[in-house]
Amino acid sequence: MVKIVTTKEMKAIEEAADSSGLTYDQMMLNAGEAIADATLDFVGEVEGKRIVILVGTGNNGGDGLVVGHHLFEAGAQVSIYMTKARTEDDENYKRLKEKDLLITVAENDERSRVLQNAVKTADIIIDGVLGTGFKLPLKGAAKDLLEKTNKYLQKREDKPVVIAVDCPSGLDCDTGEVAEEVIPADLTVTLAAAKPGLLQFPGAEYVGHLAVGDIGIPQNQKQLSKIKTELAIPEVLAQWLPKRPRNAHKGTFGRVLVIAGSINYPGAAGLSGMGAYRAGAGLVTMAVPSIIQSLIAPILPEATWILLPHEMGVISEDAFGVLKEELARYEVVIVGPGFGLDETTKGFLCRLFDADRPGQRTHIGFVTQEIEKQKDGFPIPPCVIDADGLKLLAEIEKWWEFLPKETILTPHPGEMAVLTGKSKADIQSDRIGIALKWAKNWGHIVVLKGAFTVVAKPDGSVTVIPIANPALARAGTGDVLTGAIAGFRAQGVDAYEAAILGCYVHGKAGEYSAENLGTSAAVLAGDVADAIAWVLSELERWSV
Repeated sequence: MVKIVTTKEMKAIEEAADSSGLTYDQMMLNAGEAIADATLDFVGEVEGKRIVILVGTGNNGGDGLVVGHHLFEAGAQVSIYMTKARTEDDENYKRLKEKDLLITVAENDERSRVLQNAVKTADIIIDGVLGTGFKLPLKGAAKDLLEKTNKYLQKREDKPVVIAVDCPSGLDCDTGEVAEEVIPADLTVTLAAAKPGLLQFPGAEYVGHLAVGDIGIPQNQKQLSKIKTELAIPEVLAQWLPKRPRNAHKGTFGRVLVIAGSINYPGAAGLSGMGAYRAGAGLVTMAVPSIIQSLIAPILPEATWILLPHEMGVISEDAFGVLKEELARYEVVIVGPGFGLDETTKGFLCRLFDADRPGQRTHIGFVTQEIEKQKDGFPIPPCVIDADGLKLLAEIEKWWEFLPKETILTPHPGEMAVLTGKSKADIQSDRIGIALKWAKNWGHIVVLKGAFTVVAKPDGSVTVIPIANPALARAGTGDVLTGAIAGFRAQGVDAYEAAILGCYVHGKAGEYSAENLGTSAAVLAGDVADAIAWVLSELERWSV
């Protein structure tokens, strides 16, 4: 995985690298080469193209100078525009001067004529004005340069490709806050590790495609390796895919029990079942109110069924009597999609998790091994709990103590607000911190859904899914996600990895659906479920 580090952590990592012999000068040379390589990968051939590099006073600007050298060597017409003159002992600056490139210092550019002409004619702009140490407000020469560059860009009908060095200048890499003068990037090449502000709105809106450039710091460096916050990448996730032996039978790939649905929300149950099947589960059994079975069966003919008693179309408390002897047959249970919030369904949950009996609680976050294995004498498989199931749990005192170990909870921000008592605004302002805090408090895995979904584990491990797509802002897509996570879990993938894998595959399926349909506006939850097959196919190629 790629690490996600704060600016303070990044500073400590670089200091440790320098102390161990990887000097700051060498890291800068490595950074410039990595950014140049990423630029060539992104735009292709640069020979003859006009490239303007905006250079600030710090290390970010130094990286930009190194980029200029490499792109000049690749045949580009490179010009340098600096907020302030560099000293003559700057080796990277001297190397470019010797190549007789056009190098302009802002204070010497009368009426900004050079800048205006450069921006007007550029094919590519490299933004190396400000780095990760930037804090609002933006001011001085950097503010003036970014403001003018934006103004000149707005006059162009054909926009140049903009590539940001480490981060778009004027973006706070810890919080995602931005100055109004930030130039939106098409590609951001962040260095050594991702930064949280690049994955947090509003900043994420200015990042474009995100790539990570290698500056020579080994992944096993003590300061870097101890970081537990990571970015999901396909090279790693592909290794987690369950094996599919040729002599398999349906039991090989696990059985999923979906306890879901009500008369008002029958589709939620069906979409969860679809997600589980598409993720590779061998058998999916739908435990739903009997009144809705005929509504779901035509869209999920592969399912088997357990018909539950209901009260006015919602699962009744008595349904536990039907299910209790069935639970042991399944590797994982989905609980909650489309439940509704009726008291009788809450009573069912209490009986399912034995939450209505005194004397069963242990230390916060976990239940004893004995209780995990025996609920009224019946085993409780691993669970994935979503939607109304989460809202009903929130009404049960210390609900987290009654759940099987490593239960996967999949709230969106509104459901997380119900579970925690926090406002949605507070949750969205610190998604990584909030998910981690409550995963630790509850002792279960938290999947905080939304743009850049966060998966947090009680031991402090956090993974961010690098996907933000409006195609997934549609009713039912969360039910597909719940099913996909359960499908991977049923096949023997560890709970945390199953949650990450499910979120990544689901997110990519949304992207694929939008691309296939030509617009994110038309994507339905069923499209996302169907597209899981294509994402799995791509991941399997990574694993070869």
